[in-house]
Amino acid sequence: MKKILITGGAGFLGSHLCERLLTEGNEVICVDNFFTGSKRNIAHLLGNPYFEVIRHDVTFPLYLEVDQIYNLACPASPIHYQHDPVQTTKTSVHGAINMLGLAKRVKARILQASTSEVYGDPEVHPQQESYWGRVNPIGIRSCYDEGKRCAETLFFDYHRQNNLDIKVVRIFNTYGPRMHPNDGRVVSNFIVQALKGEDITIYGEGNQTRSFCYVDDLIEAMVRMMATPTGFTGPVNIGNPVEFTMLELAEKVITLTGSSSKLVYFPLPSDDPRQRKPDISLAQNALNWQPKVTLEEGLKSAIAYFSKLLQEN
Repeated sequence: MKKILITGGAGFLGSHLCERLLTEGNEVICVDNFFTGSKRNIAHLLGNPYFEVIRHDVTFPLYLEVDQIYNLACPASPIHYQHDPVQTTKTSVHGAINMLGLAKRVKARILQASTSEVYGDPEVHPQQESYWGRVNPIGIRSCYDEGKRCAETLFFDYHRQNNLDIKVVRIFNTYGPRMHPNDGRVVSNFIVQALKGEDITIYGEGNQTRSFCYVDDLIEAMVRMMATPTGFTGPVNIGNPVEFTMLELAEKVITLTGSSSKLVYFPLPSDDPRQRKPDISLAQNALNWQPKVTLEEGLKSAIAYFSKLLQEN
């Protein structure tokens, strides 16, 4: 049994990770300030004697004794991270410093949940880990993009300077149950709009592409990354390399929900990437991992979740 700290543990990804690590017989400490995380996401775990929840903001230091740290704390959707951009940057940067300081003190292995947003609007397609990215440092998305890039810098400097045992994963678009219904992300947007019979919002002409990884596949990769030998740091891309246009996704959601929703078009948001697709060769080789859940299977699961959520509310 390991004692494992998960920051952002009540969020979409964090709650699934808490569940997975408890299932494997670990003691899990979930830390969250509940800005975008929800008690609903972890309510079913509260009866487990090996699960503990602490309301805490990672921009302040935390003193615990743990074996491993998964640093997931940060709002991850544009609506949420642009709500208070200064706080978003502080969460990524101060949060990384505080968690790295904790890991250094207790000699814990620490994993950073970074993002495909470090690649910005890429000139290279698909994106490999060796690509340095094309990010606007002063745009409306910079608080998140540059915050995460700085967090990676801190992780590697702590590794070089203090020989800290770090792991870095770059997460591409992920979806599934427990996504926030109002987070502005394309999968949750489309599903909620379709279930309500509202118009489905397409930005630009709908030709921009994304690749969607189901949450269970993503969590499997993160756990495998944490278990890799000391010295293997990453960064490693985690995502699904199968690419879809926004129009294709919208049509699939309409079909699976049986909705009568119509498509409506709006101008493309500032700095919105035109293409996003991971090269997962490193994950395949180093983690022996690749996604298994098809978009249709995953969407059915997400639709069932949102349908239940909307009925309850």
